Amino acid sequence: MKGAKTMNKTTLEEFRESLLKTGGYDTAPDHKAPERARKGWWTTLRFTFLVSRVFPLCAIYEPLGRLTTEKWAHFCFSTVTGAEKLGMNVHFEGWKNRAAYEGPVIYVCNHMSTTETILLPPVLLAYGPLNIIAKRSLSRLPLLVKAAAHMGMVPIDRKSPREDLMNMLRVSGEKVKEGNSFLVFPQGSRQKVFSRKLFSSIGAKMAEKAGCPVVPLVVDTRVQPTREKGLLSKVFKDFGTVDTSYDIRCCCGPVIPHDKSKVMHEKSFDWMAAKLEEWGLPVERA
Repeated sequence: MKGAKTMNKTTLEEFRESLLKTGGYDTAPDHKAPERARKGWWTTLRFTFLVSRVFPLCAIYEPLGRLTTEKWAHFCFSTVTGAEKLGMNVHFEGWKNRAAYEGPVIYVCNHMSTTETILLPPVLLAYGPLNIIAKRSLSRLPLLVKAAAHMGMVPIDRKSPREDLMNMLRVSGEKVKEGNSFLVFPQGSRQKVFSRKLFSSIGAKMAEKAGCPVVPLVVDTRVQPTREKGLLSKVFKDFGTVDTSYDIRCCCGPVIPHDKSKVMHEKSFDWMAAKLEEWGLPVERA
């Protein structure tokens, strides 16, 4: 159409360069749609496809021997480009904290939706090799068992907390010695409220055992909440109705030096709670 604005597409390389040079990233006006897409089934379908395409792509590329960590990162980055394509802003801040420390860390992050599980890997890989603690059911999706292992996913069953803990302590200790960082969601399942009661100390315990620092992260991914009601909630629970009135935000906190797990856990929670409150999100400190 004559006079229509041309929308540029953010590349993963540009995104990482901004993080590493400035410590943050903000969607440029010409890198997003001029208007936010209307809330509805079509917008939800578009965003869900762009975010979840990582699963079929990994399932295709792995058997062919063509799946690499960098290719996986590019697949995951469609979370950013998908949001911008629908007129949303993506905002990252605080990443000078991570750049100031060389070496593996344990990242602990709040868990609001499926979005952050796909959004964060291409970001964190900019700072070195990465493993992710995730529920075992993700790795059991068709044709994804080998791909999940290849991409460094460490599955947990959530049936035996003690067994999960011992496994994570053992694996994280081994991988951190090899230079790998870990991403953990200590809330376990997705939660609307960041609560002290539901924020476990697993990440801090892994860091104490492995002898490395903790880096707290917070995300605001209300754009696509968990689907809680209706027929579709049984099949598409992870991908609820997209609301483009929200933006996607992520902040990296300070590097918390290696210490007793209780100390690292408390410092992580306090920083995360304060940042989420600053963003106007609900927090339960008691």
